[in-house]
Amino acid sequence: MSADLAKYASDHSIKFFLFNFTDLFGTQRAKLVPAEAVASMQKSGAGFAGFATWLDMTPAHPDLFVIPDPQSVIPLPWKPGVAWVAGDPWMDGKPVAQAPRLVLKGLMDKAASRGMTFMAGVEPEFHLINPDGSSISDARDTQEKPCYDQAAIMRRYEVIADICSTMVGLGWSPYQNDHEDANGQFEINWNFNDALTTADQLCFFKFMVKSIAEQHGLRATFMPKPFANLTGNGCHVHMSLWDGDRKQNRFQGDGDELGLSPEAYNFLGGLIHHAESLAAITNPTVNSYKRINAPRTLSGATWSPNTVTFAGNNRTHMVRVPDVGRFELRLPDGAANPYLMMAAILAAGLHGIDDKMSPGKRLDIDMYAEGHKVTDAKKLPLNLIDALRSFERDSYLTEALGREFSNAYVKLKTNEWNSYCRHLTQWERDTTLDC
Repeated sequence: MSADLAKYASDHSIKFFLFNFTDLFGTQRAKLVPAEAVASMQKSGAGFAGFATWLDMTPAHPDLFVIPDPQSVIPLPWKPGVAWVAGDPWMDGKPVAQAPRLVLKGLMDKAASRGMTFMAGVEPEFHLINPDGSSISDARDTQEKPCYDQAAIMRRYEVIADICSTMVGLGWSPYQNDHEDANGQFEINWNFNDALTTADQLCFFKFMVKSIAEQHGLRATFMPKPFANLTGNGCHVHMSLWDGDRKQNRFQGDGDELGLSPEAYNFLGGLIHHAESLAAITNPTVNSYKRINAPRTLSGATWSPNTVTFAGNNRTHMVRVPDVGRFELRLPDGAANPYLMMAAILAAGLHGIDDKMSPGKRLDIDMYAEGHKVTDAKKLPLNLIDALRSFERDSYLTEALGREFSNAYVKLKTNEWNSYCRHLTQWERDTTLDC
């Protein structure tokens, strides 16, 4: 990838660049920069008012300048002549410590200094719904168990194929598309990469899916639980830790029943240890807690965890080991900020390695049917404020992610919770009006 965006523009007929950064709430912010100005803007950055985004700033703060990372540039195949490029916010000549992408880069650098590369792949689920958001877009998609429904995915062939073909053209190597467990729900999988690249791609993926869906007269949502009776949208993360040259998988363990190394079990131990705090990052909205700890859905299962447990190839636990040398964290949902999700996972895992944490006993049972028999397993938070309080108390995780970031995140997310609590629901009126 050319480090010179002006040359990239000339070589690829790019007329505009979206100088992008992602704020604390996962909202993508951008300025549209013409190719004629990109050479100077690449050096100085695009200016933003931090207070106008979800960063902990005031109108009195000076401008922040987003410096683009040319290694992240991605052309928009559905909008020829435009390219997206992820950037890092700077202010007063210093990187903005609370900026999510910079938080992840800091953790990746910490791992790299120890000869480690954190590799990750994601499984982002999404619903295709009507433009007004009231219902799924396919009125014929009504099966009780719609997962892998051949007819349903083919009724949405045009939009799914358009998204997947775009990913093929970008060189992401997508390898499967499927109709998921909820009516109107889909998933597209592509090759894993280092966690920063995957996080950049996931940000772009969400932007791409929504944009292409709109071109087909539809709306895409990654909302964790858009419909009460249907399975929610997870964003499962498959992870492994490799040597710096990415030639040796440090998680692969010969002779172990699950094919994991002692270091992998220690990393997993860190995830188990920090799980309640991690939820504040991996499940960052009020709605997130309607997906985890949820009652049975129309299909018969939520496919989301309710306890802090792990197993082999068993999807009823928070962590599953589907193959040798990697495991899958099933906790995150579609609202998770891609950069913060990866950063928090890596921070927790490194703590587990440093302190040689044990993940505890593997539980090869159906946690949905037999979980009541397990009396010593930790429970996941029941709501956002419980998760935030757990995160705030977690001195290791808050320090590892950075004090400036952690304070900003807790402050703004607590404000969001308070805003929710001021909202009067119809359920409250229906159940309490006659008191």
